[in-house]
Amino acid sequence: MNLKSIIPMKDISLKDLFTFNKSFSNVTMAILTIGLVAFFLAGTIMYLIDGHHAYNITREHPWGLIIAMYVFFVVSSTGLCIMSSIGHVFGIKEFEIIGKRAIIGAIITISTGFIVIALEIGHPVTMIIYNILTPNFLSAIWWMGTLYGAYLVFIIFEFIFLVRENHKWSKFFGLGGLLVGLAAHSNLGAVFGFLIARPIANGVFFPIYFILSAMITGSYLLFLMYGFRYKMDFPEEVKAMLTKLAKILGLLLAILMFFEIWRMLTAVYGGMPGRADAAWHILGSSNFLIGEVLLGMVIPFVVILVSKGKNIKGMVWASILGMIGIFFMRYDLVHDTQLMPLQLLKLREYQLPPTFIEYFPSFAEIGVSIGGIGVCFVMYYLADKFFELDHNKKDI
Repeated sequence: MNLKSIIPMKDISLKDLFTFNKSFSNVTMAILTIGLVAFFLAGTIMYLIDGHHAYNITREHPWGLIIAMYVFFVVSSTGLCIMSSIGHVFGIKEFEIIGKRAIIGAIITISTGFIVIALEIGHPVTMIIYNILTPNFLSAIWWMGTLYGAYLVFIIFEFIFLVRENHKWSKFFGLGGLLVGLAAHSNLGAVFGFLIARPIANGVFFPIYFILSAMITGSYLLFLMYGFRYKMDFPEEVKAMLTKLAKILGLLLAILMFFEIWRMLTAVYGGMPGRADAAWHILGSSNFLIGEVLLGMVIPFVVILVSKGKNIKGMVWASILGMIGIFFMRYDLVHDTQLMPLQLLKLREYQLPPTFIEYFPSFAEIGVSIGGIGVCFVMYYLADKFFELDHNKKDI
């Protein structure tokens, strides 16, 4: 028994592996990927030499850019899984064509997230061992890690059966992956929502927000994946799918903006110490106003609204801005949670009033995090070479 008997693969030579159409977009993507991978390797080497001293994290600000990028990648994975389930799990005909490409994207993005977080944990092998030997069932982080491991197994089997055209079992594992992925992702939100010492994050908002933002991220990625695949010259069935996806995305963005308005109103209302201060700081920051609001929500929503979801090429370009906005959402999520310092209550000793904690990632953190996108590109390129990811006539 060989690998091809388990999962159908293309017969390609080593020469075929490095051969591609030398169009402007392909060459640009190749150069960008090489640069990002080199950036990732540089950051990784710095971490292996200096350990956590290569990072700008501190006791006061223990979660940095790498945690944000881990969230970015796993949100992307969950989003692709949710959006793919619309077709081959729930049977919406137009979306059945995205199954293989979306699920391999989900596998790649969560694998990249695991690679990135492994360079933050310090002892990932020990973590896996003691995650099994001494589980903490009261820990949201334990549930998140365990459920994401199960989720990865489910979507790998889902992809295998999709490639084998076995829709009975692909639907079974797709439904399992969807349910476990939703549970894992809401637990990731709970990691922030359970922080009772951080009023700006504490509450029920993040477990729900993470699911909504995952669906938006998955939609952006589908526009980018299909825009690059067809070089903006879409077949009719793909155009029909992306038009419906744009309308779904418009609804999701409207809900997200509604969520964000009420999150900020409840945060500033009453002037609660530790929460209102952080909220006003967030509302005045360019990361939030330009990154999250303008790029991540408003511009894509306006493109959809003006064209009624029919401007597919415009949505591909807007999705690039949208993904930049999603990055700022993840970065701000991690950083803004730690804005207010945790201080002991001193009754007999004078202390200065607390100030916001400042943080900027080091070169190593930026290399590992942003360079991880290059690792993601490499894995997607290899997957596209080895597997048939395009839909067939049965899916139309």
